[in-house]
Amino acid sequence: MYLTWLFWAAVNGFIAVALGAFGAHGLQGRVTAQRLDNWHTAVQYQMFHAVALLAVAFLVRELGALPLLRVSGRLFLAGIALFCGSLYLLVLSNQRWLGMITPVGGVCFLAGWVLLAYACWQGLKTP
Repeated sequence: MYLTWLFWAAVNGFIAVALGAFGAHGLQGRVTAQRLDNWHTAVQYQMFHAVALLAVAFLVRELGALPLLRVSGRLFLAGIALFCGSLYLLVLSNQRWLGMITPVGGVCFLAGWVLLAYACWQGLKTP
């Protein structure tokens, strides 16, 4: 099970680096500074949560496939799709309504972190 989370961490790390390079080289001068800043925010959050998925993988290996860890990882993946994905699409399409999706992804990130902390807390209490 932990290999699945390592896979998703690696995929998202790769995508974050690739899209970061695209933003730095392909979007420069083609979009406004504000939209480029939005792009960089999406890349940062995607990379942060790729690292969070690494943490989920190692915790699954250490503590076992606890349901809270699985849900936490899924929430991180949903957050990447909704938060980062909506920002990427917003920058590329300039469709402002996509900005309404972004906070939903942010809530997924927050919930993922809470569940990750709670799973760790439960792991501490188990001998």
